[in-house]
Formats: sequence, structure tokens, C-alpha cells
Amino acid sequence: MNADPEATLAYFAATLPAYLEDLRTLVGLETPSCPPHLPEEPRRECRRGLRAAATWLEGRFARFGTVSRIELPTGPLLKVVRRGRGPHVLILAHYDTVHPRGSWKVLWREEEGRIYGPGVYDMKGGLLFVPWAVRYLINAGLEHPHLTVLLTPDEEIGSLASREAILEAATLADAALVLEAPMKNGDLKVARKGVGHFRVRVRGRAAHQGVEPEKGVNAVVEAAHFVLHAVAQEDREAGTTVGPNRIRGGFATNVVAPEAELEVDLRAWSLAEARRVEEALRGYRPRLKGARVRVEGGLNRPPMEPTPDSMRLFELAREEAAALGFSVGPGRVGGGSDGNFTQAKGVPTLDGLGPVGGDAHQPSEHVRKEALAPRAALLARLLGRLVDWR
Repeated sequence: MNADPEATLAYFAATLPAYLEDLRTLVGLETPSCPPHLPEEPRRECRRGLRAAATWLEGRFARFGTVSRIELPTGPLLKVVRRGRGPHVLILAHYDTVHPRGSWKVLWREEEGRIYGPGVYDMKGGLLFVPWAVRYLINAGLEHPHLTVLLTPDEEIGSLASREAILEAATLADAALVLEAPMKNGDLKVARKGVGHFRVRVRGRAAHQGVEPEKGVNAVVEAAHFVLHAVAQEDREAGTTVGPNRIRGGFATNVVAPEAELEVDLRAWSLAEARRVEEALRGYRPRLKGARVRVEGGLNRPPMEPTPDSMRLFELAREEAAALGFSVGPGRVGGGSDGNFTQAKGVPTLDGLGPVGGDAHQPSEHVRKEALAPRAALLARLLGRLVDWR
């Protein structure tokens, strides 16, 4: 990239007020995720918020590319295409948040160099880096690769409906960039754990606990056996965790519990580890005679395992960060993102290119104002470098 780093920084510093105006508008459009199982009225309300944000985003991105809107069961997905030169780069961002509507009394607050708001960090701040960076490249007369941007409405609930569009876009991509937030210290993300979710349904047989308990089969006891089996699959040294974190069962203290249900979270750095645990959970055999156990679900996101090409992509970003006056390292994180899908498809993927801040998913979620311009400049300069990506 031929542009002077100081000139790049100066541009983003000068245009920061316009970016903040856009960010404040987008954060003010509350967009909690809309799971398909919601009752009709809450579902209608969350879809209204997602549609309003999608319409606003259409207007912003239509200035830089061709926008297609796809109505999914979980909300509108926007696909933005802009022609460039050289390779095809896929940019991933989501505009849904975990924050229920009305859970923040004040939707935008600036205090001591921090900006607070629902989704400002995860990940509306990073999403708006994209038009900001592309605008810079256009205004500076700089080349960029062919760009496909996906703005999804359901990442926070596992990309239930948008996954197919992500995988389809990945088939044409030579590299993928994810605008999720970086590590807390500012490092980019080159590895993420795979994420699995299992629902385990246990069936027993009811009986009077006091009169003839021997006729019953206690589903809660069977579920307890399953829990012990599940946690025995953990390998903390390998980073594999198994969390049976929700459970319910029975309906009265004087009745042998005829049913129970639990949900299990799985995290693993490698696909081999995830498959090992999944096979062990599905291979469970009931301990109590007459009990039945059904394991549903599975791996929701494959691990984002680094490859030589993805690390080469990281090195380009590290070079550009250094030119801009700050350093980034290769971070690893236990949570998943849509980058898990692209990396598993063989597309070199770099994550964590969003704003520096903290407290994602919390009432104190925030971004650091002074770091916004340098991080957006990093994205712009990286896109410029990717014209020659091979």
C-alpha cells in the first residue's frame, strides 16, 4: 500500500465525528436477536428492531456497493458487493445484540474516554468500520480487492439462519475478515474454540415415592449419571471444557421423576477434540434399568484453527498496525464467531478487527474512543494490502 501511514491516521482522526454520529444512530436502534422459538408478540417486536436497523444500514452501504436484502426467519441479512481488483475478500459482521429491548435506560453515554451502549462493542462499532474504511480508500484513490460484506441478524444465537449464506459466500472468497472486537489487550484473533450445544432428554417412569418407589425409574438420577459422564470428558490441559449448565426434572417431591432435561455446552480448540467429546456424549448408555436417554444437537461452530495462510494474513495486519504506531499479537479466545465457519471451509480468516473496548454482553459494554480511528485505519490499510493477496 502506497499511502503514508500518518496521512491515513489523519484522515480517520478528521472523520471520526461523522463515524460517531453514525454509530450513535445505529446503537440507538435496539436490535436484540430474534430466536425462532419466541412467542408471537416478542418475536414481532424484535423483528421490528432488526428491520429498522437493516433499512438504515442499507442506506449507508448502498453508497459503496450493490446491496441485496434477504429476509430470513431470524431477521434481514444484507449482502453488499463492491467490485475491486485481484482476490475476493469476504467481510463478516453482525448487527444483532444480546441486550433485550429497554434493558439500557441510556442508549449512549460518553464518560472518561469511553462510549457505552448496547452493542457498541459487540459489534456495531466494528460493523461501521467497513463503510468508513471503504470511503477512505475511494477518497484516497487507492485500490482494494473485490469485496463481499455480509451483515447478519443472528450471530448471537448461533447464526441459525445466516450460516448457509456465510458458507456460500466463503466458496468464492480468497480471504475473510471478521469485525468482531479484538482481545482485551488489543490483539487480533487467530484462533477460536469450536462450540457445541447438546440437549439431553431423559425419560423414566413415575411412581408414588412413598408407597411403591420400586415401580418407578428416576429420570433425575439418570440425568445425574449423565452429568458425571459428560464432565468426565473434559480435558482442561487441551482446553476442552464440558458444561452441563442447565437442568430440570420431575414435577412433585412425592413422585419418582418421570422425565428430566439438561443442556450441555462444549468448547474445544480442535475439531478432533470436539468430535471425541461428541461421540462420547452420544455413546452414553443409561445406568438405570428402564431409563431412556436421547442426545440432540451437536457442534454449532467448528473450531477456528490457525493455518499457515491465516497466519500470513495476520502478519500483514501486524505490519500495518506497526506502521500506524501500535502493536498487535495473535490472540486465542474461547468464544466462537462466524469466522469459525469460513476458516473451517479453508478460507484464511482473521478475526478481531473491530474496536478496542470491553465488557461485551454486559451493562457496562463500551469502546475506547481514542482507539477507534487507528483501528479503522488498520482495516483500511489491510484491505489495500490484500489487492496483492495470493
